Amino acid sequence: MSPIEHTSSVSSALPHPAATAPTPHRNVAMWLFFVAAMVFIMVVIGGLTRLTESGLSIVEWRPFTGIIPPMNEADWMALYQQYSQYPEFQKINAWMSVEDFKSIFWLEFIHRLWGRLIGVVFFVPFVWFLAKKSIDGATKWKLWGLFILGGLQGAMGWYMVMSGLVDRPDVSQYRLTAHFGLALVIFIALMWVGFNQYAPRGMATHASKRGWQLLALIVFTALSGGFVAGINAGHTYNTFPLMDGQLIPDGLFVYSPAWLAPFEDHMTVQWDHRWLAKLTFVAVLLFWWRAGKWNLTPQQRLATHLVLAAVCLQVTLGISTLLSVVWLPLGVAHQAGAVVLVGAMTYAVYRLSGDRGAGGG
Repeated sequence: MSPIEHTSSVSSALPHPAATAPTPHRNVAMWLFFVAAMVFIMVVIGGLTRLTESGLSIVEWRPFTGIIPPMNEADWMALYQQYSQYPEFQKINAWMSVEDFKSIFWLEFIHRLWGRLIGVVFFVPFVWFLAKKSIDGATKWKLWGLFILGGLQGAMGWYMVMSGLVDRPDVSQYRLTAHFGLALVIFIALMWVGFNQYAPRGMATHASKRGWQLLALIVFTALSGGFVAGINAGHTYNTFPLMDGQLIPDGLFVYSPAWLAPFEDHMTVQWDHRWLAKLTFVAVLLFWWRAGKWNLTPQQRLATHLVLAAVCLQVTLGISTLLSVVWLPLGVAHQAGAVVLVGAMTYAVYRLSGDRGAGGG
């Protein structure tokens, strides 16, 4: 009998005493799922902002007064003049009129406003649930940690924008990837805490440990995509499966210093992301195939099916985005697909975990 079969059989044989089972708080869970959905939308808006080159249109960080949009032509002219003092306007967008500027301003404004709205939607119900004593002590500290991470994400966003306001009219790929990575961490944490508030589980099993490992690989692959986006590496070598006519193209890692090639060289960055994506796809296939041999419940097996479907969709979107030379709708969909895959894998790990109330694990 495999470890997961043993775990499943033990869990099903043990009683589920109400006295030892953690109490579910379904309202808390639904609130956290709603915030996670807002984070997903935030990532989509962020992708749209990046792909339309709108992210550097607002050159000040005003956490509180920044919620007020331009109210008249004088406001628009002041913002336009501020923007005109920075490299992106001077080196790339000097042709822009005030009307042209408005189109890129609104996307970045919505992006920042949505981030503030997430903070409000998280904090106000959090205080309410604390007052109603609907959150246990351990979960309370996890949620305080998430609130702090949300604040750090806002600061990270501005830190990223600052990198494009100096000499190079583009944000640092390192800061962009950190910003995206922190969004994924927040999304996973919201989902995980939400799942365990809806129906407490969380005891490690053989299957869930495998799931955590696969989730780590998925996130790592997504982060490699952040470097592709950060240096616009997707606009080159737009063929598949060959790259510049070869599986291993000439010039790979030809960069000085060589150790920076995976982060700064267009060819190497894209090649790394391609092969990490292939590795992730194969790893998900193997995970799904092996899961068919485990003694899983229908819900657990469905969760593995969802991961398989999500990775197939993401690979299709990735190849299509590359072949289209990053057509805007496909580029945004590909970024959204990464979060969908991360969410599906997080759900699978939760489902494959043992029931804490039943003593499974």
